[in-house]
Amino acid sequence: MRRILLGLIGSGIQRSLSPALQEREAAAHDIRCLYQLIDLDVLRLTPAALGELFQAAERMGFTGLNITHPCKQAVLPLLTDVAEDACALGAVNTVIFREGRRFGHNTDWLGFTAALREELPDVSLGRIAQLGAGGGGSATAFAALKLGARQIRILDVDPLRSRTLAARLNRLFGENKAWAVEDPVEALRDADGLVHATPTGMNGPGLPISAGLLRPDLWVAEIVYFPLETELLSAAKQLGCRTMDGGRMAVGQAAEAFRLFTGSEPDSVRMRRHFLSLVEAR
Repeated sequence: MRRILLGLIGSGIQRSLSPALQEREAAAHDIRCLYQLIDLDVLRLTPAALGELFQAAERMGFTGLNITHPCKQAVLPLLTDVAEDACALGAVNTVIFREGRRFGHNTDWLGFTAALREELPDVSLGRIAQLGAGGGGSATAFAALKLGARQIRILDVDPLRSRTLAARLNRLFGENKAWAVEDPVEALRDADGLVHATPTGMNGPGLPISAGLLRPDLWVAEIVYFPLETELLSAAKQLGCRTMDGGRMAVGQAAEAFRLFTGSEPDSVRMRRHFLSLVEAR
């Protein structure tokens, strides 16, 4: 039986479902997978330790690593090769170790793309409001524009971050495709859809914007998946909005990462079923 050693580097990741998702899917392919959590908080480390952690992983024979907050940008200087889309996004969430080289990929945007196509295949992508301009927000905005969105308005608690992301997207997709805004009313004005890409609502109640700004004709996509139905999604559903939970993107990006780690084709439907069973057991 083939064996692989994988891991996840990030902060506050003890509740991650990645180990169970990757190990179970690997077993279905007759691959024995051990997936380790490398939690910077538990180890009392900062992203400055990434170089040391990478060296240790290579020496121990890791096939690859998933990368999450706050390391998706910090990891870039440590890589020998970066996929074109990850380079354009300025963020990496999957690293493959092979023949002394480190290959960086971004499966977040692919996961969000697959999720939208599956769950909200016929919604209008004319104008999109997005909350959040971090690593997750970079991926969702990139995916939306790749899918043909006419315009995306980005709001972040750090205005510089939203301006930086908008500028990057305009270089990639053309002027005026992305706008940085500082007012949620402006972001949602005549928007067709809302993408929530901040941690608000994770592991507890909380709305990233006033529920009064939601409208029945607005579709709402979430990237938070703890809980699977956030307060934002609950409020949107009560109004009759079409919604997509954050688990869709989580499974999509995990499936793409599995493909990179193993070279085998994942069964995304099976992974979604497994994901839902894990969430229900929490």
